[in-house]
Amino acid sequence: MAKTQAVHHEESQNPCGVPEKLNAAFGLLQEKWVLSIVYVLMRGPIGFNEVGRGAGSVNAATLAQRLSRLESAGLVKKTVQSTMPPRTSYELTEAGCALRPVIEALSKWSDRYGKACEKECRRALARPSG
Repeated sequence: MAKTQAVHHEESQNPCGVPEKLNAAFGLLQEKWVLSIVYVLMRGPIGFNEVGRGAGSVNAATLAQRLSRLESAGLVKKTVQSTMPPRTSYELTEAGCALRPVIEALSKWSDRYGKACEKECRRALARPSG
């Protein structure tokens, strides 16, 4: 019962009912390219250009910003090797690796429901904004 009260107490401090910690996680993970970058890094340490190619059509400036933000959040570790020229690699930390089951669940969900989401996304993009 104490656990239920603790959850309720945390939710009551947030008018939308979503705990602040969860909102913070949503805020980071909803940024465009973030989940794609994490997905690519699930394969192991790779260089900047390889992350970009694996993630899709993300431009270099956005990729650098997202990697920096993921590093600040403790999800990605950046290693600069003292070679000539210097080589930088990125890998998931323990916290980043802990997202694997979340991404695998999203993958299964998209296998089942992705087509409907793609159709709705196309419809929404075709509507005039205003």
